[in-house]
Amino acid sequence: MYVLFAEDDLRLGRLMKHLLEKEEIQVDWVVQGDTALDYAAHSFYDVIILDWMMPGENGLAVCECLRKRGYKNGILMLTAREAVDDRVLGLETGADDYLVKPFEFSELLARLHALSRRSNSQMIEDKVEIGNLVLNRTTKNVKRGDCEIALSRREFQMLDLFIKNRGQVLPREVILDRIWGLESEVTSNNLDAYVRLLRKKIDPPEGETLIHTIRGVGYKLGD
Repeated sequence: MYVLFAEDDLRLGRLMKHLLEKEEIQVDWVVQGDTALDYAAHSFYDVIILDWMMPGENGLAVCECLRKRGYKNGILMLTAREAVDDRVLGLETGADDYLVKPFEFSELLARLHALSRRSNSQMIEDKVEIGNLVLNRTTKNVKRGDCEIALSRREFQMLDLFIKNRGQVLPREVILDRIWGLESEVTSNNLDAYVRLLRKKIDPPEGETLIHTIRGVGYKLGD
């Protein structure tokens, strides 16, 4: 799981980052709302955790902006506000869940896993079309136009991962984790070679490439 954690309380931020990483969850920790928006614009996250009160853009404003930009995955709001009206406001702004401070780490962890599962289940369709590219998850077939495309198991998994997260940047580390696992010896250079092969198979000779390189970060499948 890859999480963006926006929290201006330095003690809480350091502690949560440490505890989440012990659970093998990748964490980007930021202390300002506008920084959270910058990170979310350039990286893929399974779940975004937002503190309600932060310098710059507060958690509500960041949540609303993320939804307007098209971010579809889980958003968890953290706040010391306990009033029902505040919770309703957070949910109406676009948050999926709400956790009142102080909280137990075990509860935060359980909510993160629940949001991640919900986000992943919402993405799964049997047959997906991107322009004239069609991927069928049941038959494991891929076509572009009238042409069948033969992909290896890893290539199919990679293309499926890009499609599930179309329009969002996938960092190399996230792709390596999802396709090969954290303990794999597959390198970033190996990943680049896989992407080149995948592009060669799915892109027409004179057509625009579907998978774009985001220099220094990773890859993105166009909308």
